[in-house]
Order: sequence, then C-alpha cells, then structure tokens
Amino acid sequence: MSQQDFDTNPIDEATNFLYPFIDSHETDASALLADLTRSAQAKAADSAALRQSSVQACSHLLATASAEVARRFSAGGRMFTFGNGGSSTDAATMAALFAQPASGRALPAWSLTADQAVLTALGNDVGFDLVFARQLIARAGPNDVAVAMSTSGNSADLLIALREARSRGLYTIGFAGYDGGAFTDNTDVDICLVVNSQSVHRIQESQALLGYQLWVAVQAEVEP
Repeated sequence: MSQQDFDTNPIDEATNFLYPFIDSHETDASALLADLTRSAQAKAADSAALRQSSVQACSHLLATASAEVARRFSAGGRMFTFGNGGSSTDAATMAALFAQPASGRALPAWSLTADQAVLTALGNDVGFDLVFARQLIARAGPNDVAVAMSTSGNSADLLIALREARSRGLYTIGFAGYDGGAFTDNTDVDICLVVNSQSVHRIQESQALLGYQLWVAVQAEVEP
C-alpha cells in the first residue's frame, strides 16, 4: 500500500460532493462560514422546491387517498404504518400525527415498528422479511389502512406486507422515492406517492410533508 493510499480518505471522497468545504484548506474563518451558509441555503432551497413540486404532482392521489382513508376511519377502520431505518421513524411520526394530533380528531393509528419485543421476536423466529406481514395477519381487518414508507420502494419486507394487506382487504398506500421502485404499477398498492429525487434526505423531507397533507385532508373529510 502506497503513501497515497493512506492519504486518500474514502469517507471524504464519498461525502465531498455534498459538503465540498470539508476538503477545503481554507484558513479564513469568515470565508469558511460563508461556504457553510451557502451550502445550508442551497439545501434548504432544494428541499423547499422538491416539497412543493411533490405536493403538486401528488395532489390528485392525495385527494383520492384521503377520501378512502376518511371513509374507512368513519367505518371503524384503523391505520398501520411501517418502514425500515429512517423510514420507520417517518412511519412512527405519521402514526403519532393521526393518533395524537395537536388539534383535530384523534384517529386510531399504530406504527408496526413501535413494539421492540414483537419486532425482534418475529425477526428472530420467522425472518425479517415477515416482521410487518405477520403483525398485519394478527391485528388488521378489512376496513383498515396500511401505509408503507420507503425511499427505494423495493424493500422485501414492505412488499410482502403490502401483499398481505391487500389480500385482507386493507387500503394500501406506498410512499417511495427515486422512480418509485416496485411500489409503482403494483396491484398490491392502491395509491403510490412518489418523490422524484435521488437524495434520500430530500425524499424523506418531502414524504413528511405528503404525510402531513394526507392527515390534513383526512381531518377535513372524516365523519364526526
């Protein structure tokens, strides 16, 4: 291994396109601060533009989904949300928004990643691909709603859960990024909300707004 190999940091190479100032040899603190400010402003502008375009692109899908979700809630249905990694926290946030809103009507919603004992038991006993499907088998009914959150739209455990949900009569909603992956044109997904971006960060930021817009629309339509 050469000295050049030691001098090259693969972590820097993987991230310097996001944060070019990291590799900078700038010694002027004010110039470095200006670089940081420009970087933050550019990311904020990109995020705002993507969120706006995503809501516009998905407006008709949100209207369709909110009407059906509200109908199911009014009929006694419940919502089950799930995802992996960062998307699991987004799914938990959505469930909390519906179940414990700061204003409006509380609606029955649960995140299937919330119970660590159940999640780890299923992962250990039957395999991780079934951790959500098995919970739906045990808990869900035909009036319920299943919401799968993903950046790729290709996670095996989510696709299996959506298939199980659809077979049981649940209304299925998929959140995805990039080109939607396997969520798009999928008979197991009633509504697919796609954020067209290559950035995981920007995708999840836009998905959070789409989830909020869904909640707002459901609150406006659900019967008292």
